[in-house]
Amino acid sequence: MSTYNFDEIIPRRNTASVKWDLFEEDALPLWVADMDFRTAPAVMEALRKRLEHGVFGYELVPQSYFDAVSNWFERRHGWKGITREHIIPTTGVIAAYSACIKAFSRPGDNVIVQTPCYNAFFPAIRNNGCRELCNSLIYKDTTYSIDWDDLAAKAADPKTTVMLLCNPHNPAGRVWTREELERIGRICLDNGVFVISDEIHCELTYPGHDYTPFATLPEELVRNSASCISPTKAFNIAGIQIANIFAADKDAVRRIDRAINDNECCDVNVFGCAALEAAYNESEEWLDALRAYLYENSKLVNSYLREELPMVKALPLEGTYLMWLDCRAALHEGEAIEGFSERFANHLRFEAKLVLSTGTIYGADAEGFERLNIACPRSTLIEGLRRLKLGFQNY
Repeated sequence: MSTYNFDEIIPRRNTASVKWDLFEEDALPLWVADMDFRTAPAVMEALRKRLEHGVFGYELVPQSYFDAVSNWFERRHGWKGITREHIIPTTGVIAAYSACIKAFSRPGDNVIVQTPCYNAFFPAIRNNGCRELCNSLIYKDTTYSIDWDDLAAKAADPKTTVMLLCNPHNPAGRVWTREELERIGRICLDNGVFVISDEIHCELTYPGHDYTPFATLPEELVRNSASCISPTKAFNIAGIQIANIFAADKDAVRRIDRAINDNECCDVNVFGCAALEAAYNESEEWLDALRAYLYENSKLVNSYLREELPMVKALPLEGTYLMWLDCRAALHEGEAIEGFSERFANHLRFEAKLVLSTGTIYGADAEGFERLNIACPRSTLIEGLRRLKLGFQNY
C-alpha cells in the first residue's frame, strides 16, 4: 500500500495551467505531458526552504547538484563516470537539444527524426535553419519498430549531420533496447552523424522494459553523442525548468557550451537546483510509487478498451505516461483518412468534452492516432475513458 495519495483530486482550473486553462471549462484535458499529481514531498520541502530565504538572485550551480545527478544515474541506471566537466545545465530539454542541433549542424543540413515523434522536435530543427528527415517507424501489430534500411540510407546522405533521438520514445511509448540503441549509434558513427538523445522520460518505464542511457553504450558511440536529461517529467516540475546536457567528448562540450550561450539559455532557474537535488537525493521511494500507480492506470486503459471499446487499439506502454491510441476504426465508410486525426480530436473536444493530443502534430504518418495522458487520478482517467466511448458512439 503506497504512502502517497495519487488518487487525490487537486484542482488546477484557474491556476494559469496550460493543461487545464486553455480549453472550455467543461472539457476534461488528458493531452499535454504534465501530471495532475503533486510533486514528491522532499521536492516541496526543498522549495519551501528556498522560498523562505526570500532572496532570488542569480543562481550558481553548486557541486552538490552535479553530485546528485551523478549518484542518481549510477545508482538507478548503471551510468557511471558522470562528472561536472561532462554536464552543461540549462533551462529545459527543448533548449538543450536545440542548442545541440546548433552545435553540430549548419543551416540547410538534414536532421533525422523517427516519426511519429515529439512535436517540439520540428520547430527546434527548423529554427536552426535545418530540415527534418523522417525515418518513419514501422507500425505493425500495435507496435513500432525501426526501419533500419531507411535509417542507413538517410544517415548516408551527405547533408545529414544530426539524428535527434527520443529515448524512451514519445508518443509511441517504446523503450529502445540496448541492441537497438547500439545499432542506431553504429549507423550514425559510420556516416558522420551526431546523435542527440532526448531522455526526459527515462525514469518512467514499466516492468520488463529497462531504460538504457545512450551514454552507457560503447565509448566510441558515446563520444559521438549528447544526452539531454531532466527530472522535470518524472517529478512533475516542468514549470521550474531545469535540465542537463551530458557529453563525453571535450570538444563536444565546448561546442554545446558555445551554442547554449549563443541561445542565451545558460542561466538556471533559482529553484531548479534545489528541486533537482531533492528529487534525485530524497525522492526515489516516491518515484517508485508513482511508476506503480501509472502502470496500474495503463492496465486500466487496456482493460476498459478490451471490454468497452475493442475497436480502439492502445499500443503496449513500455515507457512514458502517454498512451498512443489507434482510432482509425472510427472512420466512416468512404471517409478520407487525411485530416481524420484532427477531425476526431475536435469531435472529442466539442461533443464528448475530452481533450486528447491530435496524432498528426507528431508527424503526417500518425494520421488516425490520438495521444492520451494517463498521469492523473484513477477516477479522472475513468471519466476520460467514459467520454472517449461517448465520442466513438456519436462520431
